[in-house]
Amino acid sequence: MLADQAGLPQFPYHPDPVATGSVVAAEVVCACCGQRRPFTYVGPVYAVEEVGRRLCPWCIADGRAAAMFDAQFTDAHWRVPEDVPSDVTEVVLRRTPGFAAWQQERWLHHCGDAAEFHGEVGARELADFSDAVEQLRLEIAGSGWSTEEKEWYLQAISKDGPVTAFLFRCRHCGTHLAYSDST
Repeated sequence: MLADQAGLPQFPYHPDPVATGSVVAAEVVCACCGQRRPFTYVGPVYAVEEVGRRLCPWCIADGRAAAMFDAQFTDAHWRVPEDVPSDVTEVVLRRTPGFAAWQQERWLHHCGDAAEFHGEVGARELADFSDAVEQLRLEIAGSGWSTEEKEWYLQAISKDGPVTAFLFRCRHCGTHLAYSDST
């Protein structure tokens, strides 16, 4: 189910935060707006004040949560290509639900824009996205591993395991992107 079909605000860089697990159907009194809401954000919050799981997606979408708590919801500052406008990075940081990763999360970019986040995937799910698998191959190319070790690693990627991948999609050309992460 797409987020807007659930009555949630639309997020251009995270089109279905319920499906990815960043927003859950759990009643919360939002720490920002004070309203009782049927959904709560459960992803990372980098803020001057601890807000825990007490933010509603509406306050993230309109920027109120970021303004009130000087908050960011992902660490998107590093590896941002020079052709990505700063206002795009600002939207990803402060008005888009983030996601939890084993190591520090990364937001991927393509065609001069941030890509849409589509969630954690394993080798089985990646089989449908050869472009994303190719990007993972490039990621591990300099690892020093043998060809067999690289293939084993790609097959070991699991949606729920200690080695996972995060799937993104370019908003302009539709290219699928991914990076892997492990414990």
